[in-house]
Amino acid sequence: MGLFEKLESVAAARKGLEELGIDPFHVVNEEILSPTEARINGRKVLLAGTNNYLGLTFHPECIETACQALRSEGTGTTGSRMANGTYAGHNALERELAAFFGCSEAIVFSTGFVANLGVISALTGPGDVILIDGDCHASIYDGCRMSGADILRFRHNNPADLDKRLRRLGDRAQNALIIVEGIYSMLGDQAPLAEIVRIKEQYGALLMVDEAHSLGVLGQRGRGLAEAEGCLDKVDFIVGTFSKSLGTIGGFCVSNHPELDLVRYASRSYIFTASPSPATIASVRSALALLEAGTHLRDKLWDNARRLYSGLKQQGFELGPQPGPVVAVYTESSEQTLRCWAALLEQGIYVNLVLPPAAPDGKTLLRCSVSAAHTSEQIDRLLQAFSALPQTTTRTASL
Repeated sequence: MGLFEKLESVAAARKGLEELGIDPFHVVNEEILSPTEARINGRKVLLAGTNNYLGLTFHPECIETACQALRSEGTGTTGSRMANGTYAGHNALERELAAFFGCSEAIVFSTGFVANLGVISALTGPGDVILIDGDCHASIYDGCRMSGADILRFRHNNPADLDKRLRRLGDRAQNALIIVEGIYSMLGDQAPLAEIVRIKEQYGALLMVDEAHSLGVLGQRGRGLAEAEGCLDKVDFIVGTFSKSLGTIGGFCVSNHPELDLVRYASRSYIFTASPSPATIASVRSALALLEAGTHLRDKLWDNARRLYSGLKQQGFELGPQPGPVVAVYTESSEQTLRCWAALLEQGIYVNLVLPPAAPDGKTLLRCSVSAAHTSEQIDRLLQAFSALPQTTTRTASL
């Protein structure tokens, strides 16, 4: 096969979109007006497809500390953490993250994707076993492949299937790494973490939880599903990102295992990637402090999430398993999903379009992301836009 032949399926899919007259992959935010509004195609649009869960992207404190860092430390580090790319701010953020989670060790990476690549591939290698939930994020899959370990998928949110696969491993289960997510990004459902912790302790395995979409969303202090389920001290490694609730970009891992510090010396994505800019680090630190300061943003987020979920349910849409900051609306086919997405954008509403293979089980979705910055009026506007979609396209009765 020639280098470009493997792209022929991509070309065919793009041609199909052109024939429909819909291009969802070149949407440009021409002007960002607020955490919840932008200008797209020359018109004001309500943003209901970002992961800006706490609405912190325009928070004055985050912007001001980022500006101060720009002025005092410049636009970028121009080096990796192992070279010249570790500034005082990087170390301070690691200490603050460790304290926030009640852990002894923390590492900051350049992105959440890079964090998963680096941690998984450094901890595991040929001869090891990784057991991952079937709906895990692409970065987790890629980190597993990069490691060279044996990869076993267990059925999504199915502790019994995980138990069966660990039992079959025999003594190898004691050196296995289990990976799940706090909130799964496509359907917005949560892992049955307490049961998974019980199983991992039974077999002596290690557990890594990706709290990318649950940081700032779940738990009394916003520390994610592990805190909400009361098993924060029983999770071996927590990874996450700054690009959701904390409103910027970057990734991290925290742990009470002192060996986490050695990951720095074994992680290619840590050693060979330029470190986050000083402005980014400063903004994350401010956002983390705001997260620790109270629950009002999280409370508002959940009010909005429940309002949207219940409203769409009442309209007859088939939704993901539970309310949360990610509200997934099932659709019948790729073509219907595209048409519904375009119809919403025409009404001034931007949501995410999810087509196979990104959607679980080959399904198609319209994926809404809720923010604490959304007003009640904006949630009502979003519900009104969905109600105007054709009755025969996405309602439960037609599925």
